[in-house]
Amino acid sequence: MEVTGTVAPPCSRVQDVFADVLDEQPGTGASFAVWRDGEWLVDLWGGWADAAHTQPWTSDTLVMPYSVTKPFAAMCVLVLADRGLVDLDAPMQVYWPALRARATVRDALSHRAGLVALDEDAPTEAFYDWDLMCSLLEQQEPTWPPGTAQGESALFHGHLLGQVVRAVDGRTLGRFLREEVCAPHGLDFHVGLTDAELGRVADLTGFAEDFLESQRAYPDLYHRAIGNPPGARDAAVVNGERWRRSEVPAVNGHGTARGVAGLYAALAQGRVLSPALMEELVRTRGEEPDLVVGGGHEWGLGVGVDADGFGMGGTGGSFGWWSRSGRYAAAFMTGHVGTHDRGERLENAVREALGLPPV
Repeated sequence: MEVTGTVAPPCSRVQDVFADVLDEQPGTGASFAVWRDGEWLVDLWGGWADAAHTQPWTSDTLVMPYSVTKPFAAMCVLVLADRGLVDLDAPMQVYWPALRARATVRDALSHRAGLVALDEDAPTEAFYDWDLMCSLLEQQEPTWPPGTAQGESALFHGHLLGQVVRAVDGRTLGRFLREEVCAPHGLDFHVGLTDAELGRVADLTGFAEDFLESQRAYPDLYHRAIGNPPGARDAAVVNGERWRRSEVPAVNGHGTARGVAGLYAALAQGRVLSPALMEELVRTRGEEPDLVVGGGHEWGLGVGVDADGFGMGGTGGSFGWWSRSGRYAAAFMTGHVGTHDRGERLENAVREALGLPPV
């Protein structure tokens, strides 16, 4: 499979690893980017952008990375907090009076609000209707008392944060993200695509039985959380124009690897948030069970945190991350859903080139 892009000399082997990753993907392609010390060490892309293999993946091909979107949604609220317009410790009801769950904005950012699953069956149409989805969330009792436990709000994180943005600023989260976060920092990442952007989007492929089987080990609550409304793992839904134009800011951002890694580079350079809020971004309560995705997890304000850094992975294998030890920002964006081993292999090839231990 042909690989296009650039690799700085220390990371030359990364191109070979990326070529192997592409060869293993029978569907659409991928992109991978790494920023360090003001330059792009890696900026690679390749494969096909469509399931029929007629359109090549190019430097500006966009793809949906599922939960890699969540930190972008969080930035909208955090930018407003930095401007003194949002109080992170205020009840959500200050900004969304009709919401039943007694959570704070901080709870919502750090996946502690308990709004992770709907009790009543919801239609796929709710993804395309912001007011309908919010009306369902307004009446939903939280799965646990807000603030007492944590669990990733797989589908609803962006609606909770988006309602805060709308109340304070008047713009939708997607428009605020575009105008106040991504455009000022040159990030090719979007929630709610325009006509021009629709022409750059890669199809998601790989929703076969082996992929679905790989997710069956998750807790029962995960399947409730990701399956209602139905369609978030249905190729016919997520590759549709209505989905791509809509705002589902927990999962349906679309971007390039360079656009995702660029967010973490901008954060590291202090260009997005103040130093004080950067400290809060990565402050956690320590490792606790995640009641939705299982296992131990540390949540900051819209980002996952571990001993080496912070960021977010998404269903299907995409990720965006900042490494403290390596002082680099990295992102892998794939159109063919699968496991995270591909991204780990690529990042470890970079770390080996930089003389760092593997992740």
